[in-house]
Amino acid sequence: MSANTATAPNPGQLYTEAQRARRDATVWTLIQGILAPLQFAVFLVSAGLVLRYLATGEGYGIATMSIVAKTAILYLIMVTGAIWEKVVFGRYLFAPAFFWEDAFSMIVIALHSAYLVALFAGALSPTGLMILALAAYATYAINAGQFVLKLRRARLDVARPARPAGVAV
Repeated sequence: MSANTATAPNPGQLYTEAQRARRDATVWTLIQGILAPLQFAVFLVSAGLVLRYLATGEGYGIATMSIVAKTAILYLIMVTGAIWEKVVFGRYLFAPAFFWEDAFSMIVIALHSAYLVALFAGALSPTGLMILALAAYATYAINAGQFVLKLRRARLDVARPARPAGVAV
């Protein structure tokens, strides 16, 4: 039996004891803990710059640079998050505990990537690019909320130990 299947989480629990131990022992947890608030801070600044541009027509260059920076951090957190998921759950993406967060993350990545493609291809006007960025940011905000709720749930799980495999509840 592999380390991933030695125990099963209690209903409603995110991690088995082994998964929790791997989560707590890996440097990738710390990296995610640094990148997530950094990305959120860049998102807030960038959203403000985008809204400023849309309201005043000023600051297109700085707004564009902020969106590119936000997208670069998104790619970085997605790659490091996939590595974290592999260490903790034994698969790079779509572990059952984070399936819906990962699925929605694909929409977030698609919209941010569409922004970059449209920017570099000259496919949209500056206003169109900013609206696309806001759509990407709206999906990011939802996804960030999913992960915050999952983090809260993980903290509540600490009080409930996992059950051995094969033990009925």
